[in-house]
Amino acid sequence: MRQAMARAEVGDDVFGEDPTVRRLEQRAAELCGREAALLVPSGTMANLIGLALHCQRGDEVILERRTHSFSHEVGGGAALFGILFHPLESADGRLLPEQVEEAIRPVDVHQPRTRLVVVENSINLAGGLLYPFELLRRLRQLTRQRGLGLHLDGARIFNAAVASGVEPATWAAQVDTLSFCLSKGLGCPVGSLFVGDREQVDQARWLRKMLGGGMRQAGIIAAAGLYALEHNIARLAEDHARARELAAGLRQCLDERFRVQPVETNMVLIHTDSAATTETTLASWRRAGVLALAPSPTTIRLVTHLDIPAAGARQAVERISRATREQG
Repeated sequence: MRQAMARAEVGDDVFGEDPTVRRLEQRAAELCGREAALLVPSGTMANLIGLALHCQRGDEVILERRTHSFSHEVGGGAALFGILFHPLESADGRLLPEQVEEAIRPVDVHQPRTRLVVVENSINLAGGLLYPFELLRRLRQLTRQRGLGLHLDGARIFNAAVASGVEPATWAAQVDTLSFCLSKGLGCPVGSLFVGDREQVDQARWLRKMLGGGMRQAGIIAAAGLYALEHNIARLAEDHARARELAAGLRQCLDERFRVQPVETNMVLIHTDSAATTETTLASWRRAGVLALAPSPTTIRLVTHLDIPAAGARQAVERISRATREQG
């Protein structure tokens, strides 16, 4: 990947003159079965562009409370574009069409207008769970019937595609716009793609410039993306297998204070009995050389990726098992 970046042919992407960026955008659009795509610096910017394309100031977006646009993007839609969020609660992070239908505002001069629904796939804060294709298809039917936009935060859409066997273009056909990340499982140092119809992407280019995302010789970033799309999608299955191996090992060595959630992609989510357990566990694992995050006071998240060696899951379980014995 670094060699591809060093060899990249570059130009000024703000003026549309970077040939490597153009090739990446064309390839991304092809993979998603859509007309066009736009390289942006981050997934946060890609999702923010999606919000701004579909909504005007004072409009409302429906999404599940764990969706990244609401939980981890600093309220950008509200701060920068005056967009309201209507977060809903579900049992596992998966937004149900019935919930959405109930939450859609009536046409009333006293209320904001519901304009957009946002879903995430896979769902980060739900431990990498898939958003089922049938749910997305039903949600698409609802949004069309009610005249709403549908944006997919597909930061890990290729994980979802590999795990489900549903091609990225099939997922993308069910939404108006989507984003996907070149880092995360694809292993690039930076970059995301906003994908949609040509007119939407033309508008997105203006929004990218407004948000400070116009880049000059961005071909060095795009070259990494092209390499990843060529070499790093199919291998995501290895990450998923290592996550399952890791989860199985943890179920054997952790005690009743922990519940290891079933694995669907490349994340292992562990539910703990208290914030104190989470805190002491993370510190113990860190001393043992295993790094993890706490998405909430009572959850621990482990992620497998291309830098984890073949024996990495087994080694992590051995270290955690040893740390657990020493702690207990």
